[in-house]
Amino acid sequence: MKLINLFKAAILAVTVTTLSGCGTMNAIGNLNDGAGGTFMEIWDKWVEAEGDIADATMWEVKVDEGVSLEDVIDAINAVGVNNNIKNVGELPLSEELKARGIESKIIHVMSFCNPETARKMVDFSPAMGGFLPCRVNIIEEEDGLHIYTMNMDMAIKMGKKMPPELLEATMAVRNTMWEMLEKGKTGAF
Repeated sequence: MKLINLFKAAILAVTVTTLSGCGTMNAIGNLNDGAGGTFMEIWDKWVEAEGDIADATMWEVKVDEGVSLEDVIDAINAVGVNNNIKNVGELPLSEELKARGIESKIIHVMSFCNPETARKMVDFSPAMGGFLPCRVNIIEEEDGLHIYTMNMDMAIKMGKKMPPELLEATMAVRNTMWEMLEKGKTGAF
Protein backbone atom coordinates (compact mmCIF):
# COMPACT_ATOMS: atom_id res chain seq x y z
CA MET A 1 0.00 0.00 0.00
CA LYS A 2 2.85 2.35 0.88
CA LEU A 3 4.46 1.68 -2.51
CA ILE A 4 1.19 2.43 -4.31
CA ASN A 5 0.80 5.76 -2.48
CA LEU A 6 4.42 6.62 -3.26
CA PHE A 7 3.79 5.78 -6.91
CA LYS A 8 0.68 7.99 -6.99
CA ALA A 9 2.58 10.86 -5.39
CA ALA A 10 5.37 10.47 -7.94
CA ILE A 11 2.92 10.52 -10.85
CA LEU A 12 1.20 13.59 -9.42
CA ALA A 13 4.55 15.36 -8.91
CA VAL A 14 5.68 14.58 -12.46
CA THR A 15 2.34 15.70 -13.87
CA VAL A 16 2.35 18.97 -11.92
CA THR A 17 5.96 19.65 -12.88
CA THR A 18 5.26 18.90 -16.54
CA LEU A 19 2.15 21.04 -16.68
CA SER A 20 3.36 23.91 -14.50
CA GLY A 21 4.27 26.02 -17.52
CA CYS A 22 0.68 25.75 -18.77
CA GLY A 23 -0.98 27.64 -15.94
CA THR A 24 -1.56 24.46 -13.95
CA MET A 25 0.10 25.86 -10.84
CA ASN A 26 -2.20 28.90 -10.97
CA ALA A 27 -5.26 26.64 -11.29
CA ILE A 28 -4.09 24.42 -8.42
CA GLY A 29 -3.70 27.50 -6.23
CA ASN A 30 -7.33 28.38 -6.96
CA LEU A 31 -8.79 25.08 -5.69
CA ASN A 32 -10.79 24.52 -2.52
CA ASP A 33 -9.40 22.58 0.42
CA GLY A 34 -9.56 18.83 -0.09
CA ALA A 35 -9.11 18.94 -3.88
CA GLY A 36 -6.13 16.57 -3.85
CA GLY A 37 -7.89 13.94 -1.74
CA THR A 38 -11.01 14.10 -3.91
CA PHE A 39 -8.88 13.84 -7.04
CA MET A 40 -7.18 10.70 -5.68
CA GLU A 41 -10.54 9.11 -4.72
CA ILE A 42 -11.84 9.67 -8.24
CA TRP A 43 -8.56 8.50 -9.75
CA ASP A 44 -8.68 5.28 -7.71
CA LYS A 45 -12.30 4.61 -8.71
CA TRP A 46 -11.45 5.35 -12.35
CA VAL A 47 -8.59 2.84 -12.30
CA GLU A 48 -10.72 0.24 -10.48
CA ALA A 49 -13.51 0.76 -13.05
CA GLU A 50 -11.02 0.23 -15.88
CA GLY A 51 -11.43 3.76 -17.23
CA ASP A 52 -15.20 4.16 -16.75
CA ILE A 53 -15.32 7.88 -15.95
CA ALA A 54 -19.05 7.78 -15.18
CA ASP A 55 -18.48 5.14 -12.51
CA ALA A 56 -15.56 7.13 -11.09
CA THR A 57 -17.54 10.35 -10.75
CA MET A 58 -20.70 8.99 -9.14
CA TRP A 59 -21.76 8.22 -5.61
CA GLU A 60 -23.59 4.90 -5.50
CA VAL A 61 -25.39 2.83 -2.89
CA LYS A 62 -27.17 -0.51 -3.11
CA VAL A 63 -30.77 -0.45 -1.91
CA ASP A 64 -31.46 -2.78 1.00
CA GLU A 65 -33.24 -6.05 0.23
CA GLY A 66 -37.03 -5.79 0.43
CA VAL A 67 -37.16 -2.02 -0.16
CA SER A 68 -39.44 -1.28 -3.11
CA LEU A 69 -38.92 1.30 -5.84
CA GLU A 70 -41.86 3.27 -4.45
CA ASP A 71 -40.29 3.31 -0.97
CA VAL A 72 -36.98 4.55 -2.43
CA ILE A 73 -38.75 7.31 -4.36
CA ASP A 74 -40.83 8.35 -1.35
CA ALA A 75 -37.76 8.47 0.91
CA ILE A 76 -35.76 10.54 -1.59
CA ASN A 77 -38.66 12.96 -2.08
CA ALA A 78 -39.06 13.33 1.70
CA VAL A 79 -35.39 14.29 2.05
CA GLY A 80 -35.84 16.88 -0.68
CA VAL A 81 -38.90 18.41 0.97
CA ASN A 82 -37.22 18.46 4.39
CA ASN A 83 -34.18 20.27 2.94
CA ASN A 84 -35.89 22.76 0.61
CA ILE A 85 -34.70 20.95 -2.53
CA LYS A 86 -37.52 20.86 -5.06
CA ASN A 87 -38.29 17.78 -7.14
CA VAL A 88 -38.37 19.38 -10.59
CA GLY A 89 -39.11 16.26 -12.57
CA GLU A 90 -39.11 12.51 -12.84
CA LEU A 91 -38.56 10.25 -15.81
CA PRO A 92 -39.64 6.64 -15.30
CA LEU A 93 -37.45 5.64 -18.24
CA SER A 94 -38.05 1.91 -17.95
CA GLU A 95 -41.81 2.52 -18.11
CA GLU A 96 -41.35 4.60 -21.26
CA LEU A 97 -39.28 1.80 -22.80
CA LYS A 98 -41.96 -0.75 -21.92
CA ALA A 99 -44.58 1.52 -23.54
CA ARG A 100 -42.47 1.32 -26.69
CA GLY A 101 -42.41 -2.47 -26.53
CA ILE A 102 -38.86 -2.71 -25.14
CA GLU A 103 -38.36 -4.83 -22.02
CA SER A 104 -36.30 -3.02 -19.42
CA LYS A 105 -35.17 -3.35 -15.85
CA ILE A 106 -35.91 -0.32 -13.68
CA ILE A 107 -34.37 3.00 -14.69
CA HIS A 108 -35.98 5.88 -12.79
CA VAL A 109 -34.49 9.38 -13.06
CA MET A 110 -35.32 12.08 -10.51
CA SER A 111 -34.25 15.73 -10.76
CA PHE A 112 -33.88 18.16 -7.85
CA CYS A 113 -33.01 21.83 -7.53
CA ASN A 114 -32.70 24.61 -5.01
CA PRO A 115 -33.35 27.60 -7.31
CA GLU A 116 -31.51 30.16 -5.13
CA THR A 117 -28.37 28.03 -4.96
CA ALA A 118 -28.60 27.21 -8.67
CA ARG A 119 -28.72 30.92 -9.53
CA LYS A 120 -25.69 31.64 -7.33
CA MET A 121 -23.76 28.75 -8.88
CA VAL A 122 -24.45 29.89 -12.44
CA ASP A 123 -23.51 33.47 -11.52
CA PHE A 124 -20.23 32.11 -10.13
CA SER A 125 -19.56 29.86 -13.13
CA PRO A 126 -22.01 29.71 -16.05
CA ALA A 127 -20.62 26.28 -16.98
CA MET A 128 -22.03 24.93 -13.70
CA GLY A 129 -25.39 25.06 -15.48
CA GLY A 130 -24.34 21.77 -17.06
CA PHE A 131 -24.68 20.12 -13.64
CA LEU A 132 -28.24 21.41 -13.14
CA PRO A 133 -30.55 20.07 -11.92
CA CYS A 134 -29.09 17.53 -9.51
CA ARG A 135 -30.12 14.05 -10.59
CA VAL A 136 -30.74 10.88 -8.64
CA ASN A 137 -31.01 7.69 -10.68
CA ILE A 138 -32.48 4.44 -9.43
CA ILE A 139 -31.14 1.60 -11.53
CA GLU A 140 -32.02 -2.09 -11.32
CA GLU A 141 -28.92 -4.26 -11.61
CA GLU A 142 -28.44 -8.03 -11.34
CA ASP A 143 -28.21 -7.84 -7.53
CA GLY A 144 -31.11 -5.40 -7.02
CA LEU A 145 -31.73 -1.66 -7.01
CA HIS A 146 -28.89 0.86 -6.82
CA ILE A 147 -29.04 4.64 -6.43
CA TYR A 148 -26.58 6.91 -8.26
CA THR A 149 -25.90 10.64 -8.08
CA MET A 150 -22.95 12.77 -9.08
CA ASN A 151 -20.11 13.02 -6.59
CA MET A 152 -20.65 16.68 -5.74
CA ASP A 153 -17.25 16.90 -4.05
CA MET A 154 -15.80 17.19 -7.56
CA ALA A 155 -17.61 20.47 -8.21
CA ILE A 156 -17.04 21.75 -4.68
CA LYS A 157 -13.51 20.69 -3.78
CA MET A 158 -11.96 20.38 -7.23
CA GLY A 159 -13.51 23.60 -8.51
CA LYS A 160 -12.17 27.10 -8.00
CA LYS A 161 -12.62 28.60 -4.56
CA MET A 162 -16.15 29.78 -3.92
CA PRO A 163 -17.16 32.75 -1.81
CA PRO A 164 -18.09 31.55 1.73
CA GLU A 165 -21.85 32.13 1.25
CA LEU A 166 -21.90 30.10 -1.98
CA LEU A 167 -19.76 27.34 -0.47
CA GLU A 168 -22.17 27.06 2.47
CA ALA A 169 -25.22 26.89 0.17
CA THR A 170 -23.54 24.36 -2.12
CA MET A 171 -22.50 22.19 0.82
CA ALA A 172 -26.13 22.15 1.98
CA VAL A 173 -27.18 20.79 -1.43
CA ARG A 174 -24.28 18.31 -1.39
CA ASN A 175 -25.29 17.04 2.05
CA THR A 176 -28.92 16.73 0.94
CA MET A 177 -27.94 14.64 -2.08
CA TRP A 178 -25.87 12.37 0.17
CA GLU A 179 -28.82 12.07 2.59
CA MET A 180 -31.04 11.07 -0.34
CA LEU A 181 -28.72 8.12 -0.98
CA GLU A 182 -28.61 7.13 2.67
CA LYS A 183 -32.36 7.35 3.28
CA GLY A 184 -33.29 6.09 -0.17
CA LYS A 185 -31.39 2.84 0.25
CA THR A 186 -33.42 1.95 3.35
CA GLY A 187 -36.71 3.57 2.34
CA ALA A 188 -36.54 5.61 5.55
CA PHE A 189 -38.53 8.81 6.08
